[in-house]
Amino acid sequence: MGRRRLLLLLKPLDVYSLHQSTGVPRRNTNPKVLQFIDSRCRVHKAAIEFCQDILRRKSIEWDAVFRSHLSQPIHNVDLVVTIGGDGTLLRASHFLNDSIPLLGLNSDPTQSQEVEELGDEFDATRSTGFLCAATIKNFEQMLNNILENGMTPTELSRMAIKVNSELLPLYALNDVLISDPNPAAVSRFSFRIRKQESSQALVNCRSSGLRVSTAAGSTAAMLSAGGDLMSVSSKDLQYMVREPISVTQEHLRLMRGLVKPKESMDIYWQTNEGLIYIDGAHIVHNVQHGDSIQISSCAPSLKIFLPHRLLGTSKM
Repeated sequence: MGRRRLLLLLKPLDVYSLHQSTGVPRRNTNPKVLQFIDSRCRVHKAAIEFCQDILRRKSIEWDAVFRSHLSQPIHNVDLVVTIGGDGTLLRASHFLNDSIPLLGLNSDPTQSQEVEELGDEFDATRSTGFLCAATIKNFEQMLNNILENGMTPTELSRMAIKVNSELLPLYALNDVLISDPNPAAVSRFSFRIRKQESSQALVNCRSSGLRVSTAAGSTAAMLSAGGDLMSVSSKDLQYMVREPISVTQEHLRLMRGLVKPKESMDIYWQTNEGLIYIDGAHIVHNVQHGDSIQISSCAPSLKIFLPHRLLGTSKM
């Protein structure tokens, strides 16, 4: 077997900067807040250096790239390791096909004692890293299990999005939110679930938007909004109309449901402008009145090493 090749994808250090992009200092000058932010930066930087030191001791070829510099599909590596949190992991997923596995390392986990001591003054939680299976405590062992012992990754379902029949160039791992650019404005749209041989009746909506999630995404914003927790092995998609307006009890039951693997959700946008947010706020696609959007799970799966706690998720 030849030397293994690995890519480290890094969360940038400047996300912890105390200054905005304009260079104007932020107003919060609470010394405890400033110390907390400085600590987060130091812990993250130390995690990067720790992982790189381990790789230098092993017979592995590797490169490190900050996530903001990634712009092309990832090829010719045996493993991608993200160092940061879920945001960095999601970024990596958008550049991976279904052949290269992904390992997330949470570089700055929340410290319960710190939250207890500082929680009355400010939010002292750190990186969630919900999809990250590694920390600096178990990184070397995880690496050995993957590269030497043949540890098998989990395959997560992803979501394909088409606008006017044109496939968007990336797949959503967590969720998609479609809404008016103004969060206080009403979004008007219709949708139907299209099956192989038939389609459900058209559902007309006025609301604050529509959210669709994968099984992995059912643990995130969908769950916070009252959605159902799904098994990570599920290929179904879950949808929920956000804050529907003037609906009857009978109509209300149509505002949420599932899209099965051989089905698609066809959405017809009837508002002047709209935005499709893919896996958070950073990737956005514009739509306008008359556009059609099709969402399905007909997408390459993502190979990923998940935390053990997620492998038993099976409530739906």
